[in-house]
Amino acid sequence: MIETPELHNLLSTAIGAAVRAGYKIMEVYNSDDFQVNLKSDRTPLTLADRLAHEEIKSSLSKTFIPVLSEEGRNIIYEERKGWDYFWVVDPLDGTKEFIKRNGEFTVNIALVYEKYPIAGIVFVPVTGKLYYSINSEGAYMVTSLVSKNDYEISYEDIQAISQKLPLPSNRDSIVVVESRSHSTPETIQYINSLSERYSNIELLPIGSSLKMCMIAEGKADLYPRLSLSSEWDTAAGQAIVEGAGFKVITYETGERLSYNKEDLVNPWFVVTNGRVK
Repeated sequence: MIETPELHNLLSTAIGAAVRAGYKIMEVYNSDDFQVNLKSDRTPLTLADRLAHEEIKSSLSKTFIPVLSEEGRNIIYEERKGWDYFWVVDPLDGTKEFIKRNGEFTVNIALVYEKYPIAGIVFVPVTGKLYYSINSEGAYMVTSLVSKNDYEISYEDIQAISQKLPLPSNRDSIVVVESRSHSTPETIQYINSLSERYSNIELLPIGSSLKMCMIAEGKADLYPRLSLSSEWDTAAGQAIVEGAGFKVITYETGERLSYNKEDLVNPWFVVTNGRVK
């Protein structure tokens, strides 16, 4: 196992990579250069995806830990099945939200050991908000990283300006977050069934891994994902949720969501803080 000081160094490296990638994304976001292509699965790929991917790949290559990412999805299973530690990266989670210019997109980096994330970073380029976790130490939030020097910040300095998650909350309502762009009839049926059992349900559509981060932060209670997603969509968010003491479980079996499967598509899953039974 990687010792704690080295884990802190790795997380600091990943935070720097995420913040630098976020600046690359914002340069495109604030420009008129909105080139959009379609990936093989017909989902959009923008210049911002590519720039962010290159930035993160360059930074993480210095750790000598392999990278599994949306933009490098073609690594064969025979090669990656022997990995102990590996990074799971989504350089721009919420590409559809990026194209809509609604700000609900993130940079996601997770460190996975064997099948499960042990550390994660979710950076929100538009606001500068940073979520990060080491599962053995907890999940944290920094309200805004806005200086271009922040990508060189040490783990100790990040800790000094962080708030531990979840934040205190005295909400009476149950807040359910759902995907803004990937809702399905099954998700709607699931949420309707909750409304039959609870009278105080609030439904909040939002994009990207922000849904998971809202649960970790204490602003939401449940996120059902009853539609397709890929491992890079969820690994970092799962690390944040689990660092905060909550769960990401498969819909069918209730088992913890796992990674580096031969098929990189996730099963349906539910993110929960335990308020909804």
